[in-house]
Amino acid sequence: VFAAFLGLGLGVAILGPTFQDLARNVNRNISSLSLIFVGRASGFLCGSMIGGVLFDCMNDFLLMGMSMLATTVGLYIIPLCKRAVLLIVMMSVLGTSIGILDTGGNILILALWGDKGAPHMQSLHFGFALGAFLAPLLAKLALGTSVSAENHTEPAFQSPATDGSSEADSAPLFGLPDDMNLFWAYAFIGAYIFIVSVFIFALFFKKSSRQERAKVSAQAYRRAEYHKTLLCLLFVFFFFYVGAEITYGSYIFSFATTYAGMEESEAAGLNSIFWGTFAACRGLAIFFAACLQPGTMIVLSNIGSLASSLFLVLFNKNPLCLWIATSVYGASMATTFPSGISWIEQYTTISGKSAAFLVIGAALGDMAIPAIIGVVEGQYPDLPIVLYSCLGSAIFTAVIFPVLYKLATLPLKSEDKNDVPSSSRL
Repeated sequence: VFAAFLGLGLGVAILGPTFQDLARNVNRNISSLSLIFVGRASGFLCGSMIGGVLFDCMNDFLLMGMSMLATTVGLYIIPLCKRAVLLIVMMSVLGTSIGILDTGGNILILALWGDKGAPHMQSLHFGFALGAFLAPLLAKLALGTSVSAENHTEPAFQSPATDGSSEADSAPLFGLPDDMNLFWAYAFIGAYIFIVSVFIFALFFKKSSRQERAKVSAQAYRRAEYHKTLLCLLFVFFFFYVGAEITYGSYIFSFATTYAGMEESEAAGLNSIFWGTFAACRGLAIFFAACLQPGTMIVLSNIGSLASSLFLVLFNKNPLCLWIATSVYGASMATTFPSGISWIEQYTTISGKSAAFLVIGAALGDMAIPAIIGVVEGQYPDLPIVLYSCLGSAIFTAVIFPVLYKLATLPLKSEDKNDVPSSSRL
């Protein structure tokens, strides 16, 4: 499952460094092809909902293997698309299969280890972070210097008016890209995911994960008094947390160059150190989770996020402070999502639909908050809107978690009267 999430991170993050090449491949400019992100996000939401239903009635390994095969096919077809509409549709299909895989990985960890799976959950999400970190490096190695040489000229992106030309209408649906390196970048990731899917199918034939889930559920089924309220609050918690994470990672480069006055190379380094510390701390969290309770890790993450985001707002033009605070912010954000999933499982059993509901909250935050911040930042370019949004999200998550903990520790509707006392699970 770790290997599957490594491929998931590669598949999600490869779009960023290859976006311009995909646009060139369909003879569009970048701004007119922005719907590609909406298509992928919409597909991810649909995939999360579909996965939440199917994982409750199908074998986990079988469904994960099928979603990985669909992801492989999508990755091979995307660089072959010659029309923008077809590319957006294929990206939406890819997002659907990725959404199923993302939901399934979290469900499978909970099904196999229950509330004892915190280290495994951290390992799972470290795999995703590592893949996202490696994707730009892979794209750079595969695409070489030809992309960077063309990034500044953009001869094929003169005017959106050419998008509706008869030449575009007469273009074939599929074809090899002019730069085959684009195809090989996607093909390599697709081949890796296909190989992992073979092992996932092997696990399906070896044992039934449904039997394992039934065994775990029979041993430790529990339902909190305010089960639905907890899920709704955690939905909102993940909405703001993931929204802040993606907003900072997406806008820190432009903020550093336009507002803080950094050179592009320095801004790129600032962006890299955020994702680098994010990935590194997710790796370290595998070991921390063996000795710290998930709730404790969430509290520590909230404190780090609140302190570092406040530091960023107060010293938003000091380069040294930006470097230090960005490093701490990336490290603090790393463990919150997997710790949140592990934490809620200690108090109320999470089904496939419940896990999908939480993933959808994170996905909506991924879509909505960066888009809103982009609009507001355009209206107020002289203000560090990105930093304000991160501080606001940090304050919100720091306030809402004690409420979550209070509701979770109310008396449980559980068949197991020998559960560990709730006060010891923070």
